[in-house]
Amino acid sequence: MAQMDPDAVAKAFVEHYYSTFDNNRVGLAGLYQEASMLTFEGQKIQGSQNIVAKLTSLPFQQCKHNISTVDCQPSGPASGMLVFVSGNLQLAGEEHALKFSQMFHLMPTPQGSFYVFNDIFRLNYA
Repeated sequence: MAQMDPDAVAKAFVEHYYSTFDNNRVGLAGLYQEASMLTFEGQKIQGSQNIVAKLTSLPFQQCKHNISTVDCQPSGPASGMLVFVSGNLQLAGEEHALKFSQMFHLMPTPQGSFYVFNDIFRLNYA
């Protein structure tokens, strides 16, 4: 298998994740597995179904993520990747965007793609 460029993988993942989040949150289920964990503003949620239930129950229906930075590092012998994202979250009907940071620990699947093993999300209040 050819060695993938971690930066290119991270960029493609981030584009896919936030496009799916903004347009069809239920579609994120395929990016998580039962061992996956999301920490959302300090609340820990485990398992794909529980994570998607949390994300679809957020108190806004429409939003747009505008990404400012994407940093990544290879992680461990299992060919995982850490991806750190910062940007702005624009909620429908709100004048000011919210600043956020999100960290993903991606792990490879046998099919050659990645799934989210760990996901930590925080709003950054000034």
